[in-house]
Amino acid sequence: MHIEIVIVALYLISLPLIGFITRKKLSNAEDYFLASRNIKWYAVTFSIVAAETSTLTFISVPGISYLTDMTFIQVAAGYIVGRIIVAKVFLPPFYEGKLTTSYHFLGKRFGNKMRKTASGVFLFTRTAADGVRLFATAIPLKYLLNIDYVWAIAIISLIALVYSLSGGMRSVIWVDVWQMIVYVGGAIIAGFFIIHLLAPNGFEKVIFAANEAGKLRFVDTGFHYGFTEFFKHPYTLFGGILGGMFLSMASHGTDQLIIQRLLAVGDLKDSQKAVVWSGIIVFAQMLLFLFIGLALYAFYGKIDVRADEIFVMFITAKMPKVLTGIIIAGVFAAAISTIAGSINSMASSTVYDLLASGSIVEKIKEREVFYSRLFSLASAALLGFAALFFIHASRSVVEIALGIASFTYSGLLGVFLAGLFQKDLNERGAIISFALTILFMIWVSLFSGIAWTWFVLIGVLFLNAVAFMLVRTGK
Repeated sequence: MHIEIVIVALYLISLPLIGFITRKKLSNAEDYFLASRNIKWYAVTFSIVAAETSTLTFISVPGISYLTDMTFIQVAAGYIVGRIIVAKVFLPPFYEGKLTTSYHFLGKRFGNKMRKTASGVFLFTRTAADGVRLFATAIPLKYLLNIDYVWAIAIISLIALVYSLSGGMRSVIWVDVWQMIVYVGGAIIAGFFIIHLLAPNGFEKVIFAANEAGKLRFVDTGFHYGFTEFFKHPYTLFGGILGGMFLSMASHGTDQLIIQRLLAVGDLKDSQKAVVWSGIIVFAQMLLFLFIGLALYAFYGKIDVRADEIFVMFITAKMPKVLTGIIIAGVFAAAISTIAGSINSMASSTVYDLLASGSIVEKIKEREVFYSRLFSLASAALLGFAALFFIHASRSVVEIALGIASFTYSGLLGVFLAGLFQKDLNERGAIISFALTILFMIWVSLFSGIAWTWFVLIGVLFLNAVAFMLVRTGK
């Protein structure tokens, strides 16, 4: 058996083992979904970083600096600003009401119809986006073990499900901590190995080659573009920082995948520390990934290759088998953390939001842990079927599925902000504004030519403008 297969197998086995070790007795749904609200803030910080770092991030970000420059870091700078706003504006209302999900806030502010609408949109987008991520993660496992996609998807889904079921969110968070160590460690090893191959003076060679090629540009004001072209380039100073800021406000202020972790801390100040520090760590992580791209440029020079292929090409062709195994384990770590978190967050939104009213509520309360695990199983199956769909999907369909999160985030963040600042907006107006914004953002994303970094800001402004007009006209 090849050594890289052994390393990956040991890593995959370690995940449910850690989940089992860190689990505690589960008495109710709050124990299962919110870890009894007593998780340490630093563990939640690492878990947030792991959850938002997918295989696509791990593979593609080095390709950005390899092909272009370092201006992507402007988006990561915006992440920090956005998370500071989340800490100051979003988290206090969540803790004042002792909420169970991010959409619980919408239920309190507008009513259960808005709560269920937002939860339904979250479940749809999470299924589509993470179905793609699950399929992408299955690709290296398929080739590593020489098995069909169906089996590769089943193996990854089962591993994520097992430790999620064993200890709920507590196990998910502590396994995430381990997974972040694995994938960041793998990235650092890869960076050092490239520098080793460029010896002597490997680091200096990377900086020299990057400088000669104009890749050390960190800031692009965008002022040299014409007005119509300005909004078509994603990594300008304003597009990057505003885009990163609003995207982070949406993902970390409205998405149950992240909010669930923040509510597991139990203390507002510690939760605020967790979300802000996650932005700082992601910024440092992006610098690491972008530096790897510069190192790859110094090693290969300019060759004709896709952005998301250059790092994979180096890992498989140039690194020793032992290190290749560690890096591939890192790729799995970046993905499985997101998949497991999605399983748990989808189940929690189903239990707390979609089933928040009606006769079934009392039945669920009688056996909360059982039903919580049952809906986790259903969520894993849903993600697995979504991943199977993408086996035969065209590239354009995959890109559309990944883009869904961008324009639905617009509606979610917009309605949250409208709920906070437009005091006269009622539930009917909120739902109409939300639906119109999603339709409008589908058009923007498909036909306008505007860069994705502007999507959330545009959607937020559109929703609040519609909401304001509905309030003024008495609708």
